[in-house]
Amino acid sequence: MDQRAFFNKAGVFLTTTFMYAVLVGICIFMLLPFIWMLSTSFKPENEIFHIPTIWISENMNLDSYRELIQNHNILRNLWNTFLIASLATLMRLLFSSLAGFGFSKYKFPGRGFLFSFLLATMIVPFTVTMVPTYIIMTKLDWIDKIWPLVVPGAASAFGIFFMRQYISSISDELLDAARIDGASEWTIYWQIVLPIIAPGLTSLGLIFFMGSWNDFLWPLVILKSPENFTLPIAIRSYISGTIGRPVYNLQMAASILSIIPLLVIFLVFQRRYFEGITAGAVKG
Repeated sequence: MDQRAFFNKAGVFLTTTFMYAVLVGICIFMLLPFIWMLSTSFKPENEIFHIPTIWISENMNLDSYRELIQNHNILRNLWNTFLIASLATLMRLLFSSLAGFGFSKYKFPGRGFLFSFLLATMIVPFTVTMVPTYIIMTKLDWIDKIWPLVVPGAASAFGIFFMRQYISSISDELLDAARIDGASEWTIYWQIVLPIIAPGLTSLGLIFFMGSWNDFLWPLVILKSPENFTLPIAIRSYISGTIGRPVYNLQMAASILSIIPLLVIFLVFQRRYFEGITAGAVKG
């Protein structure tokens, strides 16, 4: 090996090592808040704001988790959040895929205008429509119930746009062949389109589920009873004084409990998630 080739390889090695070192440093920096949150959930209250920071306490215990389960509605809040997120996700996926199928595979008068109008609604902030929606929910007597967190957002403009772009990549000849064989439009949608777009539905479902799981403002407006709170609202109650005083170790423990289901769901569906994000443009 000549001297020039040696220095070229050494330069590539040093550059790669430096880049990896920077990336590892950034990852560690980003993980520090999560590590502190996990550590704090096991600490006694008097060690939370100790200076210097105690990362691993000698007095670590499960008191925060035990208190959440025994003296608060954390399990009920967890169930409320899971139920609302699941129902909202399923309804959005159903309506988004149906509307996306219609916009991508059927020609009807005003299709372009309706789709453009649909996209235009995405720029309207939720705060603009929150008050009218709240008034409607009041008239329906849905305040402090789960339905305002599920029904108003069932037709998602982003979901319809995502599904329309994804379903557009399905071959029209495949659908025409099914029609020639006597399949109804519902059969085509249910038995042909849905299996093909399953990766896209998984990706969109994860986006919807995480958005609903972490939603704060709308549940804060709608839900009044502590037993009906979702996890973000319950976590807020531990630092806002609504339970008597700020309790940060309870907040951290509740935050850990709220992260675990999302982490598990993402790890289970991560392969389909990335397939759905990337495969829509190449399906045929």
